[in-house]
Amino acid sequence: MKVATWNVNGIRAREAQFVEWIESAAPDVVCLQEIKAAREQVPAAIRDLPGYWNYWHGASGGYSGVSIHLRRETFIERPVFSHPGHDTETRIVQARACGTSFASVYIPNGGKDYEAKLAFLAAMEGYVAEAQKEGGLILCGDMNVARTDADIHPTHNKPGIIGTRPDERGLLERMIGRGLVDVARMLDPDNDRLFTWWPFWKVARQRNLGWRIDYIFASEPIARTASACTVFRDIGTSDHAPVMVTFAM
Repeated sequence: MKVATWNVNGIRAREAQFVEWIESAAPDVVCLQEIKAAREQVPAAIRDLPGYWNYWHGASGGYSGVSIHLRRETFIERPVFSHPGHDTETRIVQARACGTSFASVYIPNGGKDYEAKLAFLAAMEGYVAEAQKEGGLILCGDMNVARTDADIHPTHNKPGIIGTRPDERGLLERMIGRGLVDVARMLDPDNDRLFTWWPFWKVARQRNLGWRIDYIFASEPIARTASACTVFRDIGTSDHAPVMVTFAM
């Protein structure tokens, strides 16, 4: 099973790129973040993406928003979609299917309201703990936190910069500590140039001057089945790249 995540930074601007990537990568589960559109604003061609169970969870104001898509051939019965109580800005959607929970999450950046970011991260620990009680969990998305200094290029690693502070990193680690595994790091533990986001300036993407803030976390038994993790650095014009993990499940 192939599970993918991508912060598209506006699905309406990335419609053609999204379709092209879906057709070539053929993921079984797709989690999108920052779609910046309510369901009725999503382009008609992808609103009911052929071959997938689709759930768009965005607001009409063009802010935030997530979605999740599960391939019908893999998941014969319609998934059960839901949202935890701390989802107040269309930032998380969960799909329950075949005994596993899949979730797409977009953690606040924290630049405008850092305390709100910390509160959301704190709530995620409880969410993960509850979701694990029901079985396996695969949690995907833009966490807006670089876990360690190895997850940010040295040229960006300034003292006190949001996304690297000890308190937000600590809250992310507490969430992961509820039985999750960072699959990309498990498969590639020593790569200090494994990035998923790059600023638009100074051709940072071409020079790979980035951050790793997009993750696929999985319950430990599921993570042990992972065989590959791919960062599609050359795909699309979002400031984030799609990330995909292959599991034997």
